[in-house]
Amino acid sequence: MESMHTTRSNFTRASFDVNQTIHWEMLSDDQCEEIFMTVLELLERTGVEVLNEEAREVFEKAGCWVDGTRVRIPSALAEWAARTAPSRVTLCDRNGKRAVRLETTYSYFGPGQGNFFVLDPHTGERRKPVKDDVAATAVVCDALKNIDFVLSNGYPTDVKEAAADLHVFEALLTNTTKPIVQYVHSVKQAQAILDMAVAVAGSLKELNKNPFFVYLIDADGTLVHSDETLAKVIFAAKNGVPFIYHTKLVLGDTAPATPAGALVVALADVLVGVLLSQLIRQGTPVIAGGIFTIRDEENNMLPWGAPEVSLVGTGMGNLLRYLRIPSFGFAGASDSKISDAQMGLEEAFSMLHMGLSGTNLIQGCGLLEYGLTGSLVMLVIGDEIVGMIRKIIKGIEVNEERLARGVIDAVQPGGTYLGEEHTLKYFRKEFWWPTIMSRARIKDWTEAGSKSLGQRATEKTQSILQTHQPEKLADDVLAKLREIIEKAEAAL
Repeated sequence: MESMHTTRSNFTRASFDVNQTIHWEMLSDDQCEEIFMTVLELLERTGVEVLNEEAREVFEKAGCWVDGTRVRIPSALAEWAARTAPSRVTLCDRNGKRAVRLETTYSYFGPGQGNFFVLDPHTGERRKPVKDDVAATAVVCDALKNIDFVLSNGYPTDVKEAAADLHVFEALLTNTTKPIVQYVHSVKQAQAILDMAVAVAGSLKELNKNPFFVYLIDADGTLVHSDETLAKVIFAAKNGVPFIYHTKLVLGDTAPATPAGALVVALADVLVGVLLSQLIRQGTPVIAGGIFTIRDEENNMLPWGAPEVSLVGTGMGNLLRYLRIPSFGFAGASDSKISDAQMGLEEAFSMLHMGLSGTNLIQGCGLLEYGLTGSLVMLVIGDEIVGMIRKIIKGIEVNEERLARGVIDAVQPGGTYLGEEHTLKYFRKEFWWPTIMSRARIKDWTEAGSKSLGQRATEKTQSILQTHQPEKLADDVLAKLREIIEKAEAAL
């Protein structure tokens, strides 16, 4: 009997609509348009405070209205900036291989930064981070297949404070090949970091062609842009280096209490950085974004596990995708102090929402205690969560072979598919397989020590630190990096 697969294989449906991946939108196009129009009115009528003289001169020359430090931006100019900024930014690994495509709804995950403490991966002690902790973060990120880029996971306290950014970049650069998101406190530090990147790439031209790092620049928020902040934007644009310009806002404090109002302030803030970069050097690769939270009045702290973090954050990602500007978001952090159920809930919930929103570059995985403490164990758990999220986002692929018409017909009702060639071909690639989550029977789990997820993640973290060997840089390049740091430390 001719199989169903054979009889249907030559048929093609016209205009067959496909959900290639599963994403959802927090805002409709009409809502995005209304927010954007409000932002244009705000920039034109109210304006922003620009505390950098060179930036004010650039804005005025382009047709902005400058009154002291207040700059009002014509709507046409803000719209031009949104259209002119590249709609896609590609980051490479240290060897120049294309690694991260920041476009449409592609999402990539990485650790956080800015935390003042770390949990020691061996003792569990909460302590100040040192340079070795940054290196350990890079090693773990290098080994985890679902972590796509790296950040510092804390600033080292055992080096000169003025050169801490440089030591962070060296530790990351020498312990992973994955793209680096590098925070910079000043233009002098940005220059030294660029010198180090050029030492690895060979030239600024090669680095521009295949960038393996981006500057992370915090907007000051509340429509004020400081002298140093905009100086860093100008430096990045003049050198053609990709940068992230993002704002941190507290609803009801530094931004309106309503999510829509907070998005208006956030988008207005980041468009200032986008506009300045394009006026300095048209086509400068820029990624925009925002981190949002509320104030917990009972404890006087800013929670990172609150649903508002995901609610407004995914809205920002949605808004930037509407404008075709690559987006930067925040997810994977928890207000918990340890690896417990609260941590897992808040980490998974926020990462799922941000991934489903299609935000491009998502940082924050591995942060505990409302962002104060970094945990490599939590980062390892986050890697597992990202794997599950990507399986869900991938959706269901529908084609003739996957519909299994002929296989179903051949097996017949009541039969089993275990021995079918179709099953052998697809059961590995169609199913998600855990690395630290347990599916063992109770007897096997008990005999293995009755270990919790936290214990298994701790063991995996320690194993990575003991056995994983990242690809090393050449000795002459390492020497050049140390020389740059020594000169910068003396100057700083």
